[in-house]
This record gives sequence, structure tokens and C-alpha cells, in this order.
Amino acid sequence: MGIRRVLVFITICLFTVYSNAHTTHIISNMENNLTPQQEKIVTISAFAAKGELDKLKSELNLGLEAGLTVSEIKEVLVHLYAYCGFPRSLRALQTFMSVVDERKANGINDNWGREASPITDTRDKYERGKEILSELQGIASPQGRTTAGYAGFSPEIETFLKEHLFADIFERDVLTYAQREMITVSILMSIGGVEPMLNSHVNLSLNVGITANQLQEMIHIIKANIGEGEANSAQLVLTEVLKNRNLHK
Repeated sequence: MGIRRVLVFITICLFTVYSNAHTTHIISNMENNLTPQQEKIVTISAFAAKGELDKLKSELNLGLEAGLTVSEIKEVLVHLYAYCGFPRSLRALQTFMSVVDERKANGINDNWGREASPITDTRDKYERGKEILSELQGIASPQGRTTAGYAGFSPEIETFLKEHLFADIFERDVLTYAQREMITVSILMSIGGVEPMLNSHVNLSLNVGITANQLQEMIHIIKANIGEGEANSAQLVLTEVLKNRNLHK
């Protein structure tokens, strides 16, 4: 009887070790989907969008330690305002100013990186923005102005969207299109209630090279840092997008 108990105990121990090793392997593979810099882009965007400034301050420090430049993080926080407003963006930038000042006072000289290149394209900004959006969508740029849906109901917002968001902001080359979509998706996942827009930007993310596994990892980061409800809603959107894209192949 004693021997049987010992054998059962050994079996349980071996199973536990295997399970833990298997789980660690899965987690390790998942963590490798995003680089340390990309992980910090996600958390910085999420906490800034939610206005959780104490947590944001910690992530800003970690973002600099992970190799993001001051200019890149500034650009993340500027991009933020297009999706959750000036108040969140300005508070995040003020928080970042204090982080940079504190680090400098402590003798840390952060890499400022480069500023955005001057825009030399003199074409109509609406047409430039429309062209950039078409590039993100992977389609030919349509002729004329968009008049369907909200664009027909409010032509003004359609003009602002094309001229300012996709021309003024997306044209700035401090960040790549993929990085900008990663910021956008992180914001939309975090604020919630904007599933149609999240659906659109998840598709754009896949078009510019962000993988399904990376998007899945982003959802895990949102769940761990923002909340289960926001993550569950994002999961439904990702599942729907991947299903539809597979059907359309």
C-alpha cells in the first residue's frame, strides 16, 4: 500500500512538472510575438487612453529602458489624441515631461531619436490622406470624395479624417504605419464601445504586417492591465475578423 502511494505521488509530481513546463513554453512563445518595444507601445497607449497616469508613468520609464526613443514615445502620445481626445493626450505628454525631467535629474541621458521629416508633398491634403488610407486598406484609391454613411451625413468630419488624421498624422515618419496601427488598436481595445472602428483597424493592422498572434498577445496585455471586459470584447472582434478574412481568401 505504501509503495502504491509513493508511485501515485511520483506520477502526480511528474505530471505537474510537465504541465508547468508546457505552460511556460506556451507563455514563452506568446511573449516572443511582440518585441519589448512593441509591448511598451501597447501598455503606454492603453494607460494613456484610460488616463491612468501613475501606471502610465511606470510604463514610460520602462519604455525608455526597452529602447524606445523620446521622440517615438512623444509621437505615440500625440497620435493618441486622434482617437481619445486632446485631454488624454496632453495629460499623457505632461506625465512624460516629468518622467524625462526626473531621469535627467538622476543622471540618465535618454536617446531623443530623430524628429519627423519635413512634408514636401504639396498635393491636396484630402487626396494625400485618401491615398494613405487606401494603402493601409490594400486597395486602389477611389476617385472623388466619399459620400456614403457618416461621410454623407457629415462631410466635415470626412474632410478632417482624411486631411488631418491620415495626412497630417500618418505622414509623420517617426513611427511606421504598423506602429501607428498598434497604437490605435491598443487605444480602441482599452476605451471600449467602439467595436466597428476596432474591427476596421484590426483589418488594417493585418494589412500592414501585424500578425494574428501579435494581436492576440495585445489582447492578453489589455486583459492583464486594463480589464477582462475590454479584452473579451476585443477577442470577439479579432475572432470575427480572422474568420471573415479566411472566408474571403
